[in-house]
Amino acid sequence: MPTPQTLTPSDGRTRPNAWRRVPGVLLKIALALFFAFPIVFMLVSSFKPDQQIFKDLGNIRAFLPVGDVSLDNYRAVFDRVPATRFLVNSLVISAVTVALGIVVNSLAAFALSRMRWPGRRLALTLIIATLVVPFETFALPMVWWVNKLPWLQLNGFHLVITQGWLDTYRVQILPFVANAFSIFLFHQYFQSIPKELDEAALMDGASWFGVYRRIIMPLSGPAVATVAILTFLPMWNSYLWPLMTIQDEHLRPVMIGLQYFFQLNVSWGQIMAYSTMITVPVLALFLAFQRSFINSIASSGVKG
Repeated sequence: MPTPQTLTPSDGRTRPNAWRRVPGVLLKIALALFFAFPIVFMLVSSFKPDQQIFKDLGNIRAFLPVGDVSLDNYRAVFDRVPATRFLVNSLVISAVTVALGIVVNSLAAFALSRMRWPGRRLALTLIIATLVVPFETFALPMVWWVNKLPWLQLNGFHLVITQGWLDTYRVQILPFVANAFSIFLFHQYFQSIPKELDEAALMDGASWFGVYRRIIMPLSGPAVATVAILTFLPMWNSYLWPLMTIQDEHLRPVMIGLQYFFQLNVSWGQIMAYSTMITVPVLALFLAFQRSFINSIASSGVKG
């Protein structure tokens, strides 16, 4: 008797399923290329002089490293602006804000989502309501306030109280540590963690801070990665606030450095080189945490 034919992955029944995925894959590739064109153009143009950039516009050569290609634009960037100082400033400001923001916002979200106290729903509502207020509406009042705030400063062996935060690192960091969206995102993610874990830990003698440190935060890696990305991006791209509060060139971030290239002789090749230098860290951060970023957004959207 003939034995029944077994199905193999190469059988015709599985081929239609594979072919159905082809249009979707092609569409994703097309979208990726479409969105990558500006980045590729910026990267390639950073190696070309201005004459070559304008000559290659309108054809495929604008996206290819052909013609007069060199590292002259990158050398000119460091001659024209203190690019290394700007990069270090932005890296320090962004990293410190991210670290403090993760701690402060996660603690606030933990209190709002895991602990029971009167008014916590109202507090969460008010925090979320601040998201509808654009930064430009309170930027000027905030400049006035930070110029009046006191600070402890070491003068020799004595601590003295000074007034005003302008032209400091702290004015670029502390006002942006607490973030309503980060609190909301942590809150939504914490809500997806079973509260039975809290009860079991409290019965074993753990404190609320112990629950936060030993249970909640170790389980919240995707949320931490997402908050890190969403905090890093606006701090790295900050322009208006440093422009209003920082006059000392040694304290300025990278985005302020862009205006240097539009003074006197404008060199588009140098602008592309500088833009490439300040874009690479952002792309590297996203690529490093993209899986956790997607997982956190999916968890918050489904379970929140």
